[in-house]
Amino acid sequence: MKTSTPHPLRPAITLFILLGVLLGGLYPLLVTGLAQAFFPHQANGSLIERQGQPVGSELIGQNFSSPAYFWGRPSASGTFPNNGMASGGSNLGPTNPALKQAAEDRAKALQEADPGNTGAIPIDLLTASASGLDPHISPAAADYQAARVARARGVSVEQVRALIRGNSETPQWGLFGEPRVNVLKLNLALDVAAPLRAQADPK
Repeated sequence: MKTSTPHPLRPAITLFILLGVLLGGLYPLLVTGLAQAFFPHQANGSLIERQGQPVGSELIGQNFSSPAYFWGRPSASGTFPNNGMASGGSNLGPTNPALKQAAEDRAKALQEADPGNTGAIPIDLLTASASGLDPHISPAAADYQAARVARARGVSVEQVRALIRGNSETPQWGLFGEPRVNVLKLNLALDVAAPLRAQADPK
């Protein structure tokens, strides 16, 4: 009596369908459901809102150029700063003259915006991050800009520094990372504490 031999493609097709349903359907639904249940803020992009409208994310920097706002870390992402569709650094090596020139140009722009500031410029205001999307600067980088922002807002430097302290984040669990300031959050707090006469979007 002859026995039929299963077609060699049958187990492969069965496994493909099974894994497709499991990993392409059930697993993403489970992970999405758990994220929405336990971490909804993070799962939805860590959005920051002003007057009920999203104005950005805690995770992606924005390009501020007005002297009345704190400026974030330089970005080398794509064709414009903080381009979420082209995250990346400049990939310039430490011996590349273009890297030195970029840092010098950034230092010149900072000095022109605040000619009376003779302090040392913190390194994170001169160098871009690897992602090009860094939303934070160091407290020292924020403090370096405090006088310029205070002057543009018509408030005291101490008021601005108090905002910096109030919006500074400590290392995670006191161990991981460095003290930092989220630039968008700081600028939004600045708009509340010392609003400009003609308020515009924080850019």
